[in-house]
Amino acid sequence: MTDPIASEFDVVIIGGGPVGKMAALMLGRKGHDVLICERKAQPYPLPRAVAHDAEIARIFQSVGMPVDSMPDAVEPYDDLYVWVNGADETLHLVDWTGIDPSGWNNTYFYNQPAIEKHLTEKLAAHPKVTLRRGTSATLVGQDSEGVTVELRTSDGVETVRGRYAIGADGANSDVRKALEVEWKDLGYFFDWLVIDVVPKPGLVVTTLAKQIADPARPTTVVPGGPGRRRWEFMRLEGESVEELTRPERIWELLEPYGVTPETAELERGVVYTFASGWASDWRKDRVFLAGDAAHQMPPFAGQGLAAGLRDCLNLSWKLDLVLRGDASETLLDTFGSERAAHVADFIDFSISLGRIICIVDPEEARLRDEAMIGALAAGRTPEPPPAPRLGEGVHDGTQGGYLSWQGQVTTSAHPDPVRFDDLFGAGALILTRAAQADALSPKHVEQLAAVGITVVCSDPETPARDGVHVFADVNGTYAHWLRSIEGESVLVRPDFYVFSVATGTSGGDDLAGAYLASIDGAHAPTAVIDPAGRLSGESNSEGAMP
Repeated sequence: MTDPIASEFDVVIIGGGPVGKMAALMLGRKGHDVLICERKAQPYPLPRAVAHDAEIARIFQSVGMPVDSMPDAVEPYDDLYVWVNGADETLHLVDWTGIDPSGWNNTYFYNQPAIEKHLTEKLAAHPKVTLRRGTSATLVGQDSEGVTVELRTSDGVETVRGRYAIGADGANSDVRKALEVEWKDLGYFFDWLVIDVVPKPGLVVTTLAKQIADPARPTTVVPGGPGRRRWEFMRLEGESVEELTRPERIWELLEPYGVTPETAELERGVVYTFASGWASDWRKDRVFLAGDAAHQMPPFAGQGLAAGLRDCLNLSWKLDLVLRGDASETLLDTFGSERAAHVADFIDFSISLGRIICIVDPEEARLRDEAMIGALAAGRTPEPPPAPRLGEGVHDGTQGGYLSWQGQVTTSAHPDPVRFDDLFGAGALILTRAAQADALSPKHVEQLAAVGITVVCSDPETPARDGVHVFADVNGTYAHWLRSIEGESVLVRPDFYVFSVATGTSGGDDLAGAYLASIDGAHAPTAVIDPAGRLSGESNSEGAMP
């Protein structure tokens, strides 16, 4: 029997995958009553997404799930992302080494079922979140007060209300269809056989993340999380899905890598269609789309699920303020405008990588190889992944909209170095001079605290005052960052993105006033598609494409 639940919630989330779970956890931690409904009675047991970056590690940190506390699910990757041709000549290098400015390793590989298990355990322990499995949720309608959702289980049908709803129900989203939102298909389709294996003791395989741009068979070889490896083989013309997924054919494809039934256990072999596109609107009044319901991209940059988790954070801090009455409801308009332009850059980047590897014409591949090998010979160095800027929204439009840095800090009460967010949270007004702290109005300090922004200063001469925290910049991270952006103070939003940068003694107070006014009267257009088919807003990506 299904346990009875309340009939009213702050937010109803349709879809219980990692995006829905993360959104529920974020909102529940803010004190909001959340219902999350998942059609499947049991979690999907097999791997799917396998990679995330430092920003996503910071997101897990923000919900009390630091990735280094989940060694069964996540492992860091500290090497290059290597692209070679069929002769194993290097074509391109992406730099996935070292610690990212977000304070975590540049790249991680993970096992999705294991990481979702950790998320589910977090949700189960949270009193504000109700998770209902085996429950089909249908959007019935909405009005000026909320959203009506019909829940259907083996026990019958019931109706609940939410002040808002989020459709995180995947690529074939029923919520998106119910809202009659147009899907912009970019027409980029390739079928790939995705194989996950668990190596047995004694099997030695490359630890590199590697793309093999061989026109005879484009291939991907990457880690699959702790104790796992993944191979992906592009389906060639004339091959059927049925033929490609026969176990004996799978082992034939793996055999050149030393992977056989004697050396590894096959977890799965499934053909996926790598596609790209986005929803024309991510918000219809009180209903939002997130994750694959709002956007899809090929996996070559490892950014598909990562984009969905960014959706969660961008939307959750805004919903939190609106639900508590601390921000204008128009703040929610900026969810789609900010995230759509940001994800468009990652979609473009992913497709550009796909255009390199998915070449099967030998002559076209030869010309590609000549150009890319020549570029390396001419001195082209490994490039970082792109660092897109948010689209129009709650930032100043010049220095704002970029991801902030996170360094190690100490305080008089915490003498051992820790990551900044663990002490102060993500949202912060960071000052560098005592005079800036003196110039802050007490009202602004109080108002910032009410909307999740902590005031901190790195100047040890800062006098003690309520609401202003003094910290030591252990490795000079913040001094270096502020110099690089030519600022003396910076306001970082609760989702790690910069609102704006300022100089001068009154700069911090000016930032506080501007931010408070911005969230109270924010407005930006929802994501729209222009005649050329691109999301509104221009690309502002830093970090190059091949």
